[in-house]
Amino acid sequence: KGTELGHRGLSSLIAWHRRAYGLQPGDRTTLVASPGFDASVWETWAPLTSGAEVHIPARDVVLAPAALLKWMAEHGITVSFLPTPLAEAVLSETLPAGLRLRALLTGGDRLRRRPAEGLPFVLVNHYGPTESTVVATAGPVAPAGERAPDLGQPIANTRVYILDRALRPVPFGVAGELCLAGEGLARGYRNRPDLTAERFVPDPFDLLGQGGRLYRTGDLARRRLSGEIEFLGRVDHQVKIRGNRIELGEVEASLAALPDVEACVAVARPDDRGEDRLVAYVVPKAGRSLDVPALRSLLEIRLPAAMIPAVFVVLPALPLDPNGKIDRRALPEPTAPVRADFTPPRTPLEEEVARIWCEILGAGRVGVDDSFWDLGGHSLLATRVLARLADTFGVDVPLQALFQAPTLGAFSTAVGQAVLGSLSEDEIRSVFDLEEEVS
Repeated sequence: KGTELGHRGLSSLIAWHRRAYGLQPGDRTTLVASPGFDASVWETWAPLTSGAEVHIPARDVVLAPAALLKWMAEHGITVSFLPTPLAEAVLSETLPAGLRLRALLTGGDRLRRRPAEGLPFVLVNHYGPTESTVVATAGPVAPAGERAPDLGQPIANTRVYILDRALRPVPFGVAGELCLAGEGLARGYRNRPDLTAERFVPDPFDLLGQGGRLYRTGDLARRRLSGEIEFLGRVDHQVKIRGNRIELGEVEASLAALPDVEACVAVARPDDRGEDRLVAYVVPKAGRSLDVPALRSLLEIRLPAAMIPAVFVVLPALPLDPNGKIDRRALPEPTAPVRADFTPPRTPLEEEVARIWCEILGAGRVGVDDSFWDLGGHSLLATRVLARLADTFGVDVPLQALFQAPTLGAFSTAVGQAVLGSLSEDEIRSVFDLEEEVS
């Protein structure tokens, strides 16, 4: 969609930026965003109207965080804006000698990383849709903190409201839709009067009746008692899996808080049966590896069972689009995990249970040490497994057995015990007599 913006909003943004970051003719800034990304307008005009220099790195330099930092040191860069995924990658690198950077600005995606103690520059998080001239809020990010960084405070000439569906303010700490008003609002969408009327609505807080408008961002947020605005995710990023409404942003926030996770994204994707399942893509921190069962166990402490991803995909890095944002469409299709130490079923009972698992989970093969949950199982599929076992063996195996013995080998043992428990003394004796004759 094309968004029509006026010079007035850009002028207001530039004036705020120059004051906030003290731009002077001696500053050297960067232009990293492509011309198709609205941040490029901000990166270009704020320094040029201050008499500062704008330096443009080559694309191969931008895509290599270590090389980008070295380039910044060589060019004496003092202020730089980097899209969120790129800024997070830069924060993981060793700073080169001679770096003059005093402010690293970021925005465009959800910031989950805080800077290390003692950095020579300040990290500032920005939030803003194109419909509000690039930036609506900003705030410095402190090194310490258990939560993901907040969105900060509204910039000059911008008002932020957290509202319910009826456009009424919600209390502090309560989630609502983030709505914007002020000088930066766009005129609307080019040749889209229907969409413009849906997203740009009359401002209910325009008490003077001057025709003020409000932009409904579609973002979920809440205002903390400190006044900071906490981003919670997208209204349209809620998914429904097995009857449960799940906020993907909440799953991602819990994943990002785990010690060995560098970056992550959660999506809903159909399995081989066409049923939606929650898939988590995770990137380990440099020099570390990720143990998927351990990840799952840690998430079970933080999240209800319905919000635990069915599948974890470990990647060296998340795919980015040309604007430096996470490209969800480029995420690879999850595949069933293949164990290097695969052990095939050893007994007829294990073979039968494995066959049932393969049919219900859509797995190509199941080994003795494979876990039902790691193969994409969930409580609904577990009940189908138990129903098939009841039809096959005539026994009722409790659901708790799959939680206590999730591997094929251990669960088959539990099934065998249930079968033996259902037999009479004569039937058990005949079974053992038969085994003695065979031996």
